[in-house]
Amino acid sequence: MKRQLILIFALIIFNGLFTACGDQPVAVPTNTSSFLTEPVVLVTPTPDLCARENLEASIKEVNNLMREFDDTSQLASNLSREQVPDSISEMQRIRRAAEDQQAPPCLVTLKKYQISHMNTVINTMLAFVGGVDATTLNSELAQARQEHDLYTLEILKLLGITPAAVTTSTATP
Repeated sequence: MKRQLILIFALIIFNGLFTACGDQPVAVPTNTSSFLTEPVVLVTPTPDLCARENLEASIKEVNNLMREFDDTSQLASNLSREQVPDSISEMQRIRRAAEDQQAPPCLVTLKKYQISHMNTVINTMLAFVGGVDATTLNSELAQARQEHDLYTLEILKLLGITPAAVTTSTATP
C-alpha cells in the first residue's frame, strides 16, 4: 500500500513537470491497481510500404527474386538439353518463393508480370527439354521477353520514371 502511494505521488510530480513544459497533458491512471499489474502495450503504426519513401525498398524485395530468376534462366540457356532439368527445378523454387512473397497492394501488377514471366520461361525450358520445334521455342522466348519488358516498365511507372524511347538503327554497308 505504501509503495502504491509513493508511485502515485511520483506520477503526480512527473505529470506536473511535463505539463509545465508542454501543452499536452499526461493522463494519470485512476485505477492504480490495474496500472501496477497490467503491462503497457505501445502501438506503433505500420509503415505504408507504398508510400514514396518506402516504395523503392518494397520494389527491391520483389526484384531480388526476379534477378535471381534471371540469373538462373540465363545460366540454363547456356546448358545442354540434358543439363537443363536441374536449372528448371531451381527456377521453380524461385518462382514459388516469388508467389509466396507478400507484397503491398501497389505491387500487385508488378508481381503479376513477374510470375507470368517466370511461368513462361519455365514452360519454355520444359518445352526445350521435350524437344519442341525451333519456331515454337522462338515464339515462347519472344513472349517471355515481352513479359519481362512489361515487368520492367511497371517498375519504371511505380518509380515515376519515364522510359526513354528506344531507337534501332539499321547499319548501312
